[in-house]
Amino acid sequence: MNTEKNIVKIENLVKRYKELVALDHFNLEIKEGEIFGLLGPNGSGKTTTINCLLSLLTYDKGNIEIFGKEMRPDSYDLKKQIGVVMQNVAVFDELTVYENIDYFCGLYISDKKLRAKYVEEAIEFVGLDDFRKFYPKKLSGGLLRRLNIACGIAHKPKLIILDEPTVAVDPQSRNNILEGIVKLNKEGATVIYTSHYMEEVEQICTRIAIMDHGKNIALGTKDELKQMIKKSESIHIEVPMLSEKDLENIKHLPNAYQVSYDGNNLEILFSSGNQNIIIVLEYFKQNNISFGQVYSELPTLNDVFLEITGKELRD
Repeated sequence: MNTEKNIVKIENLVKRYKELVALDHFNLEIKEGEIFGLLGPNGSGKTTTINCLLSLLTYDKGNIEIFGKEMRPDSYDLKKQIGVVMQNVAVFDELTVYENIDYFCGLYISDKKLRAKYVEEAIEFVGLDDFRKFYPKKLSGGLLRRLNIACGIAHKPKLIILDEPTVAVDPQSRNNILEGIVKLNKEGATVIYTSHYMEEVEQICTRIAIMDHGKNIALGTKDELKQMIKKSESIHIEVPMLSEKDLENIKHLPNAYQVSYDGNNLEILFSSGNQNIIIVLEYFKQNNISFGQVYSELPTLNDVFLEITGKELRD
């Protein structure tokens, strides 16, 4: 029996924009304590799902529960427990870093003493202490993103929704943001995380859903998702010369299902097996084929995404 509590439960959700079906009987459950990755190509329904979840959009059919209660436009008791950090930075240019965080925290926390404590903790959390008197226009892209996060989480929400929080930031700021998300989760927050950066999702998310055409087409841990696709390993070899006969023989090696040879680079995709590289190198040895660098790659979340959706990633 699964005793984990649902923080989010979406049942049979339908949202239409005239002839366009943005959400097509969409279902999703997110458990307490998860960092849940919500992925999909542009136009797949991710943003519509989030807006319906926050009751910012009406929908045609279905039911949404948050913390076990129906989510409605006037569910202010639920909304107080949610923090939202959208892709587009939403802060006030005329307010300083401190004043921005204080303002957004004040929307939920009326007690001035408690609010001041929360604001200080948010500033410390995102590492903006040296910039508390700065105005947003004086901040770099990475610092601005961190301010945006501080404004969304200062009131200590139980559910945090982060929509592309690392877009257009430098690697140092990106690492800082990802470490912060994991820390928030360890402190008790459930997180919904959307991103086009598959390596980020693979790094921090405990479970992942892939959407397309308004439907949930794959769901599981990263390892469970990788087991859903054909590719189990790819082997890359530098080969100066390879005859058509050898190329054809390699295509018929056990478990090989796709072979490409471009210039000096040979790539072999395998559907199973744990000794594929030994088999390939043994063939090369028996047939006196010279080769250079050899390396093997296991499937990534990006491979899963592309095989399941059939689409390139887009910003």
